[in-house]
Amino acid sequence: MSANRLLSTVLLALFGLPAACMVPPSPTSTIPSPTNTRVLLAPTGTATAEIVFTDIPSPSPTAEPRTLVLCIGAEPETLFIYGGSMLVMSHVLNAIYDGPIDMVSYEYRPVILEKIPSLADGDARFTQVSVRAGDRIVDASGVVVNLVEGSKIRPAGCRSGDCALDYTQGEVLMDQLSADFTLLTGVRWSDGTPVSADDSVYSFHLALEVRSVYQYASSLGDPVITRTAAYEALDPLSVRWTGLPGYLNPDYSTAFWTPLPEHAWGDYPAGELLEADFSRAYPLGYGPYVIDEYRVGSHIRLHKNPYYFRATEGLPKFDALVFRFVGENSVTNLARLTSGECDLIDQDAQMDDLFFELIDLDQQGFLNLEVTAGRVFEHLDFGIRPIEYDDGYQPGIDRPDFFSDVRVRQAIMHCVDRPAINEALYGRKSAIFHSYIPQTHPLFNADGPIYSYSPTMGRELLTQAGWTDLDNDEATPRIAIGIAGVPDGTAFTVNLWTTTATARMQQSEIIVASLRSCGIEVLAEFWPPGEFFADGPGGPVFGRRFDLVTYAWLTGVRPPCEFWITEEIPGLNEKNAATLWEGTNATGYSNPAFDAACKAALDALPDEPDYAASHLLAQEIFMQELPVLPLVARLKLVVTRPDFCGMDLDPTANSEMWNIEEFDIGEVCKK
Repeated sequence: MSANRLLSTVLLALFGLPAACMVPPSPTSTIPSPTNTRVLLAPTGTATAEIVFTDIPSPSPTAEPRTLVLCIGAEPETLFIYGGSMLVMSHVLNAIYDGPIDMVSYEYRPVILEKIPSLADGDARFTQVSVRAGDRIVDASGVVVNLVEGSKIRPAGCRSGDCALDYTQGEVLMDQLSADFTLLTGVRWSDGTPVSADDSVYSFHLALEVRSVYQYASSLGDPVITRTAAYEALDPLSVRWTGLPGYLNPDYSTAFWTPLPEHAWGDYPAGELLEADFSRAYPLGYGPYVIDEYRVGSHIRLHKNPYYFRATEGLPKFDALVFRFVGENSVTNLARLTSGECDLIDQDAQMDDLFFELIDLDQQGFLNLEVTAGRVFEHLDFGIRPIEYDDGYQPGIDRPDFFSDVRVRQAIMHCVDRPAINEALYGRKSAIFHSYIPQTHPLFNADGPIYSYSPTMGRELLTQAGWTDLDNDEATPRIAIGIAGVPDGTAFTVNLWTTTATARMQQSEIIVASLRSCGIEVLAEFWPPGEFFADGPGGPVFGRRFDLVTYAWLTGVRPPCEFWITEEIPGLNEKNAATLWEGTNATGYSNPAFDAACKAALDALPDEPDYAASHLLAQEIFMQELPVLPLVARLKLVVTRPDFCGMDLDPTANSEMWNIEEFDIGEVCKK
């Protein structure tokens, strides 16, 4: 950004910043009010906002209390871990608790545990158990059932549907998975009481009660808690999780419930713990900080936990911590940062609309912009098998079969300018996806095909597939000549549907222009999210009524190949009326080889040989056949004062506060 643009042009064309919005610095802030380098925001209506920047001196090392102010975009609905799911809630819980297991760099790391259990080390194991009619098990399809005659089960040693059998009567052996977890010694509650295995067992029973009685999800979600046969303390520091017979839990290594203080909460029913007033008043934890004050609508103030198990490492770095609830007005929040009221503005504060201005300000040293490509990735889906094909494809009557030929899908992959999407939306700070996991994932298949942006190659593939440029003008649609099942003379004209989100509309503009240069005419239409994601059969996406659509999926430690297996095609499979349209595979893509590889991966545990091999094979098929075109990852964005350090903005960790105890400011951050 030029100096003139920095001083006089747009940071945001949506909001002015009235004087009433200027919040004075926190009384505990160590940052003086800046007095130089002004940046004007564009006038909106009758108001013109002014942001003031300055070099921020480091706080005095002898200042007491040393305070960090974290400004977050919303107020937590509760601080009871089984009572809510807001991102800002996880921010605060990372200060009160620590771990117990962090998800970082697409792997699990123990925090208050000695290690992550594994089959190889013997602290996880399969045991053969005898089951009979009436016993609660997990059947061959992964559903919890009471065993009855005709139930499809996997007997001991069976790890796929191929060896499943129908239960008749009597006793049969099944595999039962269990895992042991051991707490570190020296972990204490903030009142000095040792954290014990019983506290984790107490937490499990609370989660179960909250789920069954109050209809809230547990921290590990329904799949694990409803498939748990036992969760018990083995000794003061060790617990054992045991799954139901037949349950192959791919996340068994995380089946540990966050300890909760039974000695302080044991006399309270779960319903009272769910009350927001209780969670605000009694959030006893074992993490780096302890809550002093919760002022509804304003802030949470905390102090350093003297019993924190990492205190000997000099952690946490601050004597006091403040979470301030500031809302989502990006201009106002930027003013709070520059005035010294905030040391950090979290990703929930929605600073994205100032993204390119923040890049400029970061480069000039006015602030620190932390970004990383997250786990959510955008993709372009092909309507390979729309709903009208379910009774048999009828050329000339049904929509032309544009996408069944893999060469067409590969051509579009080459034609879509994904680097331009990354540039236009994310300033090239995002990551282009080539599979359903990023290249930084340890299970990414680096041997799979990588499609560069190459309209020339895309045009060649379209010609090979029979889509012909009759008039030698790529600005006009190509025409079908000699394509089986597609009437000659059919123009390659398709619709592209997505939501009304600004980023998706910008993304669609690039896709439309990209495909036009390859001779594909694309007509874009934008839907309200509620209509776009409506259930089938009426919904445009999950009713399989589209040519092309764009939306996003979430990836994680375990690659989500199951999104595109045949049995996940909405409306196609033999399911009951309530679940018929619940599938994720809106493309209608079906490939027995992909199904087999993905199911083999899903049937294996992460530390078994078949797990990695099957996931790599499934990706290879996916990357070759392209049922969807992976686009780019969405960014996680956090803004801090320029002399801030210690944050590890990890793509896998849900909250940027996962290592809050290591946050720091001042001279140490300049080394």
